[in-house]
Amino acid sequence: MMTVTFQVSSHVTLLFDFWQVNSPGGMVLSVIVVMLLTVLYELLKVWRVWLSRSTLLAQYSTPFSNSPVVENSSPEASLTPRESNPIFPSNKSNWLLHGIQTFLHLLQVTLGYMLMLCVMSFNTWIFLGVIVGSTLGYFISFPLLDRY
Repeated sequence: MMTVTFQVSSHVTLLFDFWQVNSPGGMVLSVIVVMLLTVLYELLKVWRVWLSRSTLLAQYSTPFSNSPVVENSSPEASLTPRESNPIFPSNKSNWLLHGIQTFLHLLQVTLGYMLMLCVMSFNTWIFLGVIVGSTLGYFISFPLLDRY
């Protein structure tokens, strides 16, 4: 019967029967693999947000969005609606972007559930690997959003 309390042990089976850890060296390697998977999970989250942002910016950018306001214009001119020409990507590129985002979502959800199952092994070292990997992934990836 499986215990439902955290254990500090170097013996654990992760996700599949072939991923059995039976030594301290195997545990260190498994923690590193879990950390890298968690960093990848965080990078996928940022990539999906970046794709959404860049798609929205491409859809609603106008060629005159940065034009300066004329100071001596009449009040009536400011009330007239300005014509904006949003640039909408073609239908084919919409489907391509949607397909890419769907695939990234599939990867993110699958990886998230796999990491959850790793934590549910109730091994303290694996749990700490997921926490450190998530922190490291967030630290590395989220500043990249401000650059684009």
